[in-house]
Amino acid sequence: MNVVTIRNKQAEAPFRKLVEEHGSPLLVLDCDTLRSTYRTLRKALPGVELFYAIKSLSALPVLELLKEEGANFDIATTGEIRLMKTIGADPQKSIHTHPIKRDQDIRDALEFGCTTFVVDNPDELAKFQPYAGKAKLLLRVSFRARQVNSDLSRKFGCAPRNIPMMLAAAKELGVEVIGLSFHVGSQCLDTDAHVKAIQECRAYFGNTELEGAEALRILDIGGGFPADYSGKGLDLVEYCRPIVEALAEYPDSVQIIAEPGRVLSAPCITAISTVVGRAERVAANWYYLDDGVYGSYSGQIYDHAHYPLTLFSDSTETSTGVLTGPTCDSIDVVLEEGQLPNLKIGDLVVGRMMGAYTLATSCEFNSLPIPKLVAINRLE
Repeated sequence: MNVVTIRNKQAEAPFRKLVEEHGSPLLVLDCDTLRSTYRTLRKALPGVELFYAIKSLSALPVLELLKEEGANFDIATTGEIRLMKTIGADPQKSIHTHPIKRDQDIRDALEFGCTTFVVDNPDELAKFQPYAGKAKLLLRVSFRARQVNSDLSRKFGCAPRNIPMMLAAAKELGVEVIGLSFHVGSQCLDTDAHVKAIQECRAYFGNTELEGAEALRILDIGGGFPADYSGKGLDLVEYCRPIVEALAEYPDSVQIIAEPGRVLSAPCITAISTVVGRAERVAANWYYLDDGVYGSYSGQIYDHAHYPLTLFSDSTETSTGVLTGPTCDSIDVVLEEGQLPNLKIGDLVVGRMMGAYTLATSCEFNSLPIPKLVAINRLE
């Protein structure tokens, strides 16, 4: 984990001011960063319609800002449909991407006005037979990637060799499949998997010899676009260049869409927590924060994430230290033993890149409240 200590009061001042105004712990949404990242990704993927994966960070200010920017939305549950209704989103600018659904989920989405769904097996195709003529389907295909945080193709997607069988089954049921979909996995560190999947799917578009393929007109390249947790710098335009080149092989008649989540949500949130206790243990000094893995740092458990940390401290002395959360659970540790400044009660700890799968997976264990979200225009 990347940990930096800053002993500069001027640099600490904006964070200290936010804590004085709103309390601690905090999650700070930088609206300018979210807006800028969205526009950069749109530039990096020209001609690709972006459907924000709201499961990564479903805070209303995030959804409202992206709606203003013209984003579409990737929804997967009835609860997310309720969020869409809350912000007044256009249902025609949404797709329902969960490959496994209850009949109630289908009916809720159709009632909302979302008509495009994702399926990946014959049982799911059959669920749409009663809604033939109302629902249009994307067939999700499994493509495994090497360097990903979460291998989503292990849980979802049909094997590429089963595409002809699925298209034929859909036609027999009278269900319309209008495209192919894939998701190479979360936090994909290279574009090889995207490129391979795009190239393999290309063979089915415009294929007049394959039953059902004549209706294919949408390719959904999913998400997986990475966030820069390392702090080394990530040029989204350069990262996406091989993807854009592979997509250039498709005819203009094919609509290309994507489901970015983490790449948009991670950079726009900063977490601020406070040292509320300390204790000398046998092997290390333990510093107790008012936030932990049941709160903003839940992504360390559920998302395999390691967040860049900034410690604000006056101390010039260091020792082996542990940063731990506020609950009574021993698993609630933000940072295992590392060389840390000798922190005191009241010192601030700031986590960067904290938007994706953090607030989304936090809970009120020990009846401790989830960190408060504060939206600002720019956090210096």
